[in-house]
Amino acid sequence: MTDVLLVEDEPELRRLVLRELEAAGYRVRYAADGPTAVRLFAADPPDLVVLDWMLPGLDGLEVLRRLRQTSPVPVLMLTARAEEVDRVVGLEVGADDYLTKPFSMRELVARVRALLRRHARLAEMLAADRTEASEALRLGPLTLDPAARLARLDGAPLDLTRTEFGLLHLLLRNQGRAFSRAYLHDTVWGEPAVEGDRSVDNAILRLRKKLGPLGEAIETVWGVGYRLAAGPREHPPADGAG
Repeated sequence: MTDVLLVEDEPELRRLVLRELEAAGYRVRYAADGPTAVRLFAADPPDLVVLDWMLPGLDGLEVLRRLRQTSPVPVLMLTARAEEVDRVVGLEVGADDYLTKPFSMRELVARVRALLRRHARLAEMLAADRTEASEALRLGPLTLDPAARLARLDGAPLDLTRTEFGLLHLLLRNQGRAFSRAYLHDTVWGEPAVEGDRSVDNAILRLRKKLGPLGEAIETVWGVGYRLAAGPREHPPADGAG
C-alpha cells in the first residue's frame, strides 16, 4: 500500500485530508509540526509527502530542505500563500507541486495521484538509463566502448573517471535529450543530489576540457541542465572493415 506522510498542524484540515487520502486507498501517517515530520520521515520514508508551509517548530520550507538532502520523494506543498514569488521559492527548494488554500479534497487526491504516477515513470526512466547499453558508439573523432570501459579521441585513450565515463555514455546514447542536474546525479552517481552540490557541473566542466573542441557539443540548457547536441550518431566500423 502506498504510504503518505501528511504534515499539517490545523486539526480540522488534517482530519479531512487524512480521511480523503485513506478513502482513496493510501496508508497515511501524520505529523503536526516540523521536527516530528523530519523524525517520522527518517524512521520510515514514505512514498509521498503532503506538507503544509506554515508549521510550528520548523516551517515547511525548512522541512523540505532537510528532506531534499537525502531523498527525491515527491512533495505536495499546502500553502495559504498565493504570491508567485512564494510559489517559486517552494518549487526551487524542491517541491514537486503545490495547492493554495482553500482547495477541494477532490483536487488534492488528483494531485497526489498525478505526482505518484510521475514519480513512477521517473523511476522507470532512471532504471533504464542506469542500465548501460553494451554497443560501442561514435561521435566524430570520439569512440566509446562500454564493454571495455574505454573512450578514445582521435585514436588516443581518454583518461576518464568512472563518473565522467558514465556521463559521457549517457549523453552520447541520448543525443539531443536534455537532462536536469538532479537527474544526471541520480543516474550517474546513483544517489540524489544534496542541495548546493556542484558535482555535476564540475564533472561536465572536466569532461568538456578532456574532449577538447568536441566538448562544445555538450550544451548547457539554461534552467534545466545539459544535453549533447543532436547529430548523426555513428557506430564504429567492425574490426577489419575498410
